[in-house]
Amino acid sequence: MEIKEQNGVRINKYLSEAGVCSRREADRQVEAGNVMIDGRTAQMGDRILPGQKVQFCGKPVIQEEEKILLAFYKPTGIVCTTEKREKNNIVDYIGYKKRIYPVGRLDKDSEGLILMTNQGELVNKIMRAGNYHEKEYFVTVNKPVDREFVRRMSKGVPVLDIVTRPCRVVQTGECSFRIILTQGLNRQIRRMCRYLGYEVQKLKRIRIMNLTLDGIREGEYREITAREWEELNRLLVSSSSETVIETGGYNGNSSNHANERAGAETGQSSKGVLPAGYRTHKQQRVRSDVRRATGTGKGNRNHSGKQSNHQRRVRSR
Repeated sequence: MEIKEQNGVRINKYLSEAGVCSRREADRQVEAGNVMIDGRTAQMGDRILPGQKVQFCGKPVIQEEEKILLAFYKPTGIVCTTEKREKNNIVDYIGYKKRIYPVGRLDKDSEGLILMTNQGELVNKIMRAGNYHEKEYFVTVNKPVDREFVRRMSKGVPVLDIVTRPCRVVQTGECSFRIILTQGLNRQIRRMCRYLGYEVQKLKRIRIMNLTLDGIREGEYREITAREWEELNRLLVSSSSETVIETGGYNGNSSNHANERAGAETGQSSKGVLPAGYRTHKQQRVRSDVRRATGTGKGNRNHSGKQSNHQRRVRSR
């Protein structure tokens, strides 16, 4: 990574582009006093100039030239965190030769596709709710699914003080369905199902944007191909890389709740700003739906294949 800006690069962006962590996490580490610039403790807003030396937790920050992006089939029980205090953390489980971290999170009780990278900017572009990037899941619930369930899930369900975005839902079996989301609220699918009287028994993410689980066995990973990189970059070309707002703890249950609300309230979509007037109408409808669902408004009551050449097997345990 070259420092091209005349006035330097902000410390959080520098750490993000060096593959250390996301900008949000970099801010937390700076506040905690874990970042040094030329031997002094870094401060929020510091800029890095050419020739300056940066240390993170006592170790020099080595600027990564190689871009790493892995598709990993996370088993249940593995936690999407870099925290060493979590014995089942995803980084130790994979045991990759270079520093990587997860792009977003997948619940401990869920399985499926999670991306691992050394690029903080990529994390922000993929995960920022305002970019409306698709994530697809296969879900099994505890009782038969009917047309009304599909209709209500597709329309949006009140969770975490907002109504979820409209999404695509297709029934695949008596008690199963596929769902495509463009947001990532904390345990969103489980909360949506529970609101409608269902409990999730199995949740598997099968796609993030153009990247799928095809050819990856549980507990294994593969490198993204050149063709996949090309298509991913095309999909990300107009995406914002503003810092993803994370409020989830290290237990693997993240919440982009605040970020999602920001995305909805600014009226942003993957194709740009929505037409004038839509924003206000949308906000009013969401607030109204939440009041009806939570009983806070007047007169409202509560309702209840073959293995890829790029693929690597994670060491056995």
